[in-house]
Amino acid sequence: MGRRTSFAITREQTWAITAASVVLFVVLNWLFADGMFGMPLWNAEEWISSPIITYVMIALIILAGWRQATSLPAQGITMRLGGGEVTPGQVEDPLIWRLLLGNVFVALFWIPIRFFVGREWLTAGLHKITDPGWMDGGASLQGYWTNAAAIPEGGRAPITYDWFRQFIQYMLDNQWYTWFAKLVAVGEVLIGLGLIFGALVGIAAFFGTLMNFSFMLAGTTSTNPVLFGLAVFLVLAWKVAGYWGLDRYLLPALGTPWHEAGTATAPEAAVPGGLSAGRR
Repeated sequence: MGRRTSFAITREQTWAITAASVVLFVVLNWLFADGMFGMPLWNAEEWISSPIITYVMIALIILAGWRQATSLPAQGITMRLGGGEVTPGQVEDPLIWRLLLGNVFVALFWIPIRFFVGREWLTAGLHKITDPGWMDGGASLQGYWTNAAAIPEGGRAPITYDWFRQFIQYMLDNQWYTWFAKLVAVGEVLIGLGLIFGALVGIAAFFGTLMNFSFMLAGTTSTNPVLFGLAVFLVLAWKVAGYWGLDRYLLPALGTPWHEAGTATAPEAAVPGGLSAGRR
């Protein structure tokens, strides 16, 4: 059970990962967002949804791939994964799963998912923080909760679980919407910014799933299932999902550095951005 697994990463493979990441970003926007590639390129009223932002994000994915490819030696590097003794009863994860969730050289894959999910949250949050219905009294949230908790005559409430409907009603009766609406609006903005800039991605994605889950419990489908599913993977990949972002500096500073992702033959300079991937 002490089998060792090695994996080589080359410049060509880095470019292949970069191309796959660009395709993934395009597909996500094509399937689950509207107007991200059309004209005009700039929309001053909803700038975050402007197609020019889409192209900038694509350029950033390519730039990150170029940065990683040029930091690798011509012969590439070989990494060891899962070496040494395995705890009795422990089931080894597949190689691709270990690479995706714990290897900085494959972290390019998470950029398009971060950008897509983060942009959706930031778009929703910016709408809310500029809407008096959310920021001044919470009338918009009050209306949403009222509709969700209402039981139509001869029909069923949008909420499936009665305990959650009662919780919504309790918040309505105690006028929680007066402050909770601001919390939702600001929270959505912070989630979006955290994911886009790669700052505490695991935490941002977790709170994103929490909000998606709450909206779905309240009977709202919309984009919630898609965002929820993608964010779950970001939570699982918290160690490396924000590597091409602020987490490269935040996680080590907070005492949660990457470890054992390192290399069998590569010097420190070969790690993307020059950050040592070994345990400190």
